[in-house]
Amino acid sequence: MNIGIVCYPTFGGSGVVATELGKALAKNGHHVHFITYSKPGRLDFFNENISYHEVDAYSYPLFDYTPYELALASKMVNVVEYEKLDLLHVHYAIPHASAAYMAKQILKTKGIEIPVITTLHGTDITLVGKNPSYEPVVTFSINQSDIVTSVSEDLKNDTYKHFDITRDIEVIPNFIDLTRFSKQKKDHFKKAICPNDEKLIIHTSNFRKVKRVQDVMQVFYKIKAAIPAKLILIGDGPERQMAETMCREMHMCDDVRFLGKLDVVEEVLSVGDLFILPSESESFGLSALEAMACEVPVISSNAGGIPELNIQGVSGFMSNIGDVDDMAKNALWVLKDENLTKFKKAALARAKEFDITKILPLYEKVYKKAVENVHVGV
Repeated sequence: MNIGIVCYPTFGGSGVVATELGKALAKNGHHVHFITYSKPGRLDFFNENISYHEVDAYSYPLFDYTPYELALASKMVNVVEYEKLDLLHVHYAIPHASAAYMAKQILKTKGIEIPVITTLHGTDITLVGKNPSYEPVVTFSINQSDIVTSVSEDLKNDTYKHFDITRDIEVIPNFIDLTRFSKQKKDHFKKAICPNDEKLIIHTSNFRKVKRVQDVMQVFYKIKAAIPAKLILIGDGPERQMAETMCREMHMCDDVRFLGKLDVVEEVLSVGDLFILPSESESFGLSALEAMACEVPVISSNAGGIPELNIQGVSGFMSNIGDVDDMAKNALWVLKDENLTKFKKAALARAKEFDITKILPLYEKVYKKAVENVHVGV
């Protein structure tokens, strides 16, 4: 198939999933066209089946805000028409679903019928989409999509709860490429970070409020008070300064490292002993899945779709949002030498259930259905 993928090019979950999906589709023989405003961060290799089309939003002094949605719709029309696309798959409803609807209507005037699949990822529904400024357009765009998918049952239920959705939503969970995310021999790196065999705790996020990075710091403080431990934080965002301030005030800076954004996060995860994800909202928990694939058990909140991934007492533990005492207690249990190996094996076993080779056929089935429905006029 000739597939257009519209996404954000950022390190956030939706952009990562969209990019990794496109790469897997290309390896499977499909022709994939990424349409976005800059090259996705995970689009880090050459494949003859992948093309990138940059959206160039025209800036004019009259505009306080550049009308990106119009530029995106125009680019979709252009790519569909001249690259002969079979379908458009848009990730994250705002503004991609509404831009796709506009493009679809324009293409109809040219005698071109193009199916649109919209994948809901999380904050496009649970946070941004519910805002009165966007809700009517989000609702309309979802209902006008030919097929709608979500990354978890919890997100599907949230969508029905907060929006007047009239179409079915199919759950296709996030996935992991186990050829990339797997435990690597990085003993030298572990020795450099933990010279005295301390336990290594890891957190990865975009450092937004919803990720509750302050809870990461508090849980680590309690862990460190009980056993020798180090903390690595990967990513960047508005809450990083707060985390750095907490680190200084809690006198932990000798044991905490901020690594910023990394393209090779799997290399760090490979030497980790425990991953902390205390978010107040997660549609799925992709960062936790990446950790599990590298044999790192997870201490998390029980928010959103996390319970669909992290199995209580098996791949890790879940606690109520903000319950740092319970998280620390569970962390110390997992980190016991007699327990850690068992949890590491279980985390990997759970991650294997989300191998991209198992999830990719679900998307291919959806694509086939969308194209066939267009051809029969459904």
